[in-house]
Amino acid sequence: MPTKLVDVEVATTSRRNVPAVVLAATGPALGPGGDGIDVSDLTGKAGETVRHGESWTLGVGTGTLSDYRVAGAALVRALSGEDAPRTTDVLLTPDFDAEKVRAFVLGAALGGYRFKVTGEVAPKRVGSLRLVTGDTGFEEVLTSAALKAHALATATSLARDLANAPSNVKDPRWLATTAAKLAEKVDGLSAVVRDEKWLRQQGFGGVLAVGGGSSRPPRFLELTYDGGGSNAPHLVFVGKGITFDTGGISVKPADGMHLMRTDMAGGGAVISALMAVARRQLPIKVTGLVPCAENHVSGSSYRPGDVVRHYGGATTEVQNTDAEGRMVLADAMAYAVKNLKPDLLVDVATLTGAMKVSLGLRTGAVFTADDSLAVDVIDAGERAGEKWWRMPLLEEHVEAVNSEIADYKQCPPGPGGITAALFLQKFAGDVPWAHLDIAGPARSEKVYDEVVAGATGFSARTLVELADRFARH
Repeated sequence: MPTKLVDVEVATTSRRNVPAVVLAATGPALGPGGDGIDVSDLTGKAGETVRHGESWTLGVGTGTLSDYRVAGAALVRALSGEDAPRTTDVLLTPDFDAEKVRAFVLGAALGGYRFKVTGEVAPKRVGSLRLVTGDTGFEEVLTSAALKAHALATATSLARDLANAPSNVKDPRWLATTAAKLAEKVDGLSAVVRDEKWLRQQGFGGVLAVGGGSSRPPRFLELTYDGGGSNAPHLVFVGKGITFDTGGISVKPADGMHLMRTDMAGGGAVISALMAVARRQLPIKVTGLVPCAENHVSGSSYRPGDVVRHYGGATTEVQNTDAEGRMVLADAMAYAVKNLKPDLLVDVATLTGAMKVSLGLRTGAVFTADDSLAVDVIDAGERAGEKWWRMPLLEEHVEAVNSEIADYKQCPPGPGGITAALFLQKFAGDVPWAHLDIAGPARSEKVYDEVVAGATGFSARTLVELADRFARH
């Protein structure tokens, strides 16, 4: 870990005795390509790959950024197997610009991702791609775009690695210490891991309650990158780090429970985003907080009806122990507001099944009261190739969050994704805040676009782009 991705470079000349890939668009073909290959009879559908001896043609569809991501991913998958070439030249068409290179490289880097715990030798795949442009004056721009795309792909890949790791290995301690070890290798990034004793001393009641049913105690990870001056904005990202979720006493059905190894996908995205931000040395301060716990069933598990005191003193009436994500996020958000004084607070979590019903499995939900922040998140996602949809914080459900025996109800009646967001809003204080629910797109059962089955790494790229946007403004 992290998984090795396909390398990509940009050059102005192709190489002798190296397989070439010719691009073909939907509709009228682009004409003969390298080595006299005729692509006129191809459909050009994005991702269409046809082999001609040692060379290939690759469909790029109508030339949208999505098409180029699909094409890049399809190419790397096609260049896998026993006869996979070590390297390949991709002959870019004259219309290629920086955005198209970014999309293509992102797809190519992630399309060949593979995570499998096995004693078998991994199947061969292409090791590197050379993107060949005929415009000598544009090489530097395209190279910069390719490097940025590869950095975003690396963040996504690490988020996938962390989420795919099996939970017999990935307990709270493993997740926090692995992130800290990775952070040690990145200039400007520091990590602190707090144990259950510190959590108890500081009053992290939500994290302790959720983690209390497991023999593997909780941890609290804090990653810090300070790449800006005194006037630089401070962003805080909070990621749900539930390393396995049985549902607790409100136990989940057996079907699908094995997927709960990915219930820390939000935390993995935050960890990966901090790594990427620090590697790019963005002129901004970013802190990543990941409350790590395992929601298990035992005699020490927290119960429906319990009243839990969070960091800072607010109390929550527990109604369903399977709504554990908001319990740990509440502690971390309260900690951020009190101690870190952020200019922006964003939490990301596989929080509610309701959002899978509302938006399906490929779109994340954005909850915020700030119109401009909603636009920023959605725009950052568009640049990163991740889809987001803004959901409302409905006023008619605000009162439902209040409890008769505590400050708040953990699971208020009403639309589940919205009431969960309204609960979390109570812990954001006066800080501009967005809640990103990634329950749908955080994992996939099948291959599509640049996604493979398993953890998708969704939201890591959006967080990096969001930090980049704030650094530039």
